[in-house]
Amino acid sequence: MPQFGLLIFATDYAVDPQVLAREAEAHGFESLFFPEHTHIPASRLSPWPGGADLPQEYWHTHDPFVSLSMAAAATTNLKVGTGIALVTERDPILMAKQAATLDYLSGGRLLLGVGAGWNAEEMANHGVSYDTRWKVLRERILAMRAIWTEEEAEFHGDHVDFDKLWSYPKPHQAGGPPILLGASSRYVYKRIAEYGDGWFPIYQDALRADASGAVDYADGIARTREAWAEAGRAGEPDFSIFGVGPDPAAVERCLEAGFNRVIFGLPPADADTVLPMVENYAALAHPFNG
Repeated sequence: MPQFGLLIFATDYAVDPQVLAREAEAHGFESLFFPEHTHIPASRLSPWPGGADLPQEYWHTHDPFVSLSMAAAATTNLKVGTGIALVTERDPILMAKQAATLDYLSGGRLLLGVGAGWNAEEMANHGVSYDTRWKVLRERILAMRAIWTEEEAEFHGDHVDFDKLWSYPKPHQAGGPPILLGASSRYVYKRIAEYGDGWFPIYQDALRADASGAVDYADGIARTREAWAEAGRAGEPDFSIFGVGPDPAAVERCLEAGFNRVIFGLPPADADTVLPMVENYAALAHPFNG
């Protein structure tokens, strides 16, 4: 049975995370995701992939681990996720601690959507070069996995280097929270197989039968499975897609492509605007769960 989730930029002017989380759980949603940007450089040199003008929610968003903690505390079964966390802007020892603590306290409800980011100036403020972002992300994720699973973890790489350390709590989920990679390049499939647990692309109209020149999601799922098998990974990768709108045909296309989780996008608006949309999305998803 497919799972359905919600995603919103949790901001200082949007519905409170705990209010939205309670409504999401009450309406049968499996998960709730929050994006991340620590800040946006005022220079605005890096073009936004989504268009000409960058929406203000990008520099008004809450820290995801704080807001997701509020969401988890207000619910019982709702999974909480980053969509996405910018690993290139986070110290891996600290991020491992934050993720492990949230997963432990929530009883294993964290989903860790991650990415390298698109804003070169933003990551440069964190001391990371755009050209090395994926190498940095890889080492930081591998280092976090070591911290989550080993009593005395150590890691020695080009971008992450630390001797044996102790760090508790360990995540509630064995091996740590599932890591879903948010990218759609030709390299992402082998990256998932090496250090991820699933694919987490953004929805585009490319799923339409008449679309061209964009991501072929069914092919991406097939390539992920192929890389997964070649790497000798056990079990099944997770396939989640986020940013889907109120269109039953779009949901059907996502499920036919092979996604097991469809995540609807919500605007960063007040409760009066957002909560009726939650109800409408729940009604849209209901036939697919029958």
